[in-house]
Amino acid sequence: MHSQNTLHADQSLPADAVLSEVLDGLSQQQKSLPSKYFYDTEGSELFDQICELDEYYPYRTEIAMLPSIAQDVSHMLNEPCNIVEFGAGSLAKIRILLKHVDSISRFTPIDIAGDFLRREADTLQKEFPHVEVYPVEADFTRPVELNTNASLKNIGFFPGSTIGNFTTEAAQAFLTQARETLGNGSLLLIGVDTKKPPAMLHKAYNDQRGITRKFNLNMLAHLNRETGADFDLDKFEHYAFYNPEKGRIEMHLISQTEQTVTVAGNAFEFREGESIHTENSHKYTQQEFKQLASNSGWRSTRHWMGGQQLFSVHLLQAMD
Repeated sequence: MHSQNTLHADQSLPADAVLSEVLDGLSQQQKSLPSKYFYDTEGSELFDQICELDEYYPYRTEIAMLPSIAQDVSHMLNEPCNIVEFGAGSLAKIRILLKHVDSISRFTPIDIAGDFLRREADTLQKEFPHVEVYPVEADFTRPVELNTNASLKNIGFFPGSTIGNFTTEAAQAFLTQARETLGNGSLLLIGVDTKKPPAMLHKAYNDQRGITRKFNLNMLAHLNRETGADFDLDKFEHYAFYNPEKGRIEMHLISQTEQTVTVAGNAFEFREGESIHTENSHKYTQQEFKQLASNSGWRSTRHWMGGQQLFSVHLLQAMD
């Protein structure tokens, strides 16, 4: 997530935009907050801990799939390329591609948590000195200027089923925008979680160690620092459940008492039991995702399934 040449805060989300999104979300009948605010440095580190949990199948399933996928992709590429990772996090998965795909000459990780990004990218640069690492601190859900070498083919990398965090409309908007960011002739390697028994999904988002609970609550601590809000973390509780009608896990923070929260001078009343909706995680059948990709200007050229249909990875190609 970072390295020598960082495009810094000019592309990250400005403070007034953060405040605007928070105020808007808390003003809705169903209060909500954008899931991207999970990812300050603390949140990024907590998510890395989630990925190590026995209950959290997406991470370990995809990690196990990636060496074979990387070898398959390597055989498809015959020209130097730039890998662009959206929401790069701790850069664990890109290491697998860098080890197996010799044609990668540049890596452009994009992440909103700038300090974490730069620290991780510096480490990666030392491990792979033959690859140019150019981190971009930015909100990848918005247009991003890559400043990349025009002679390199761009290949997007979006692992971890993060696409499931978007509504169907927002997922289509992201995929459309990613196609514009990456340009003509580009590819996109993307992780997609599959539909499965609700009991397995429930365990994955309600782990026994309570790491997901800390991750969810940390969003409030992050926003307290960013916006001057006065969320009391002890007065909210983590709640996650599977909504079969919408095919998604929903994460909420439940107010444990009647209370008032102030954000930049704006007061928001909470009833006991009222929730803030913090995240969705949509699950897709193979055909559902291929249709979503097609609606966004991408053609699915190859897909892989892992762990008894637990997880899928698709290789998309930009349509002319």
